[in-house]
Amino acid sequence: MKLRTLGHSGYQVSEIGLGCWQLGNDFGVLEDSAAAQILDTATEKGINFLDTADVYGGGLSEERIGLWLKKQNTKPYVVTKVGRDGALFPDGYTFDKVKANIEGSVKRLGVETLDLVQLHCIPRNVLFDGEIFNWMEKLQQTGLIRYYGASVEMLDEAEFCLDNSNVTSLQIIFNLFRQDATTALLPKAAEKNVGIIARLPLASGILSGKMQKNRVFEQGDHRNYNRNGDAFHVGETFNGIEFEKAIDLAEQAKTLLPDGMSLQQAAMRWILDQPAISSIIAGTTKVEQVISNAQASDLPPLDKVLSAKLTEYYQQTVHQHIRGGI
Repeated sequence: MKLRTLGHSGYQVSEIGLGCWQLGNDFGVLEDSAAAQILDTATEKGINFLDTADVYGGGLSEERIGLWLKKQNTKPYVVTKVGRDGALFPDGYTFDKVKANIEGSVKRLGVETLDLVQLHCIPRNVLFDGEIFNWMEKLQQTGLIRYYGASVEMLDEAEFCLDNSNVTSLQIIFNLFRQDATTALLPKAAEKNVGIIARLPLASGILSGKMQKNRVFEQGDHRNYNRNGDAFHVGETFNGIEFEKAIDLAEQAKTLLPDGMSLQQAAMRWILDQPAISSIIAGTTKVEQVISNAQASDLPPLDKVLSAKLTEYYQQTVHQHIRGGI
């Protein structure tokens, strides 16, 4: 597993991380033993970067990670998020409430100081007001958090953070079916020494290349209840693309690949080929998927001709189907 530097934190993080939303049973029920096995396998494969949030399973994801951490001799970097809990979202943001939520994460994770806390897709008016960055700076000074960043839904939000805060990292939706950040955001982040964490690398499973139109998702899975943006931003599920259309687009994308290369491999490697990316956080409910994702670190870069084809395909065929903006 190769390591990359996460912005000005200096953290050497695995270029393939583990998204831990699923550890909160938000993709269907996952037993405690299965959750621990996923974390164990990630460690065995060299993954040292875990991404969670206080709202994943109402704190269950953090609790499971915290219990698992107690048994580990070597601690990974654990990144959590704040800002979507009902005490804050959508209009209850105060310094004291943000601090209390972060203290809750500290307790559940069983640590004294959090490696990195990211603002969790907070409302645009709260973000653009900018005061919340002052709160994060204050919490950093008190030692509750070492660094802070922001997970955002739109590119203009990411650019605002770059221009108006001291974020260590930005977490963005970035994949073969969401390439726009390559134009301006990634070069600017590199210039400012801000790490980029790529989320939804497989577009909620679409870019695994294995999903079928008749797939039925569990009631508690956001791919069921948010496929049209009914619960939160539509771009968080299937990249904002209508499910059946996304399946068709993925099948078309496969035809661009050379023999022996899967869509999942191409999708993960394409992200890693962007030097501004610090880590990819890929969530999974199966050990086999952890192993498959980790193997992307060992794949050679895509050749320039294939990369150009994939970019052209995105611009001419995929981009027009994204709902909710970019």
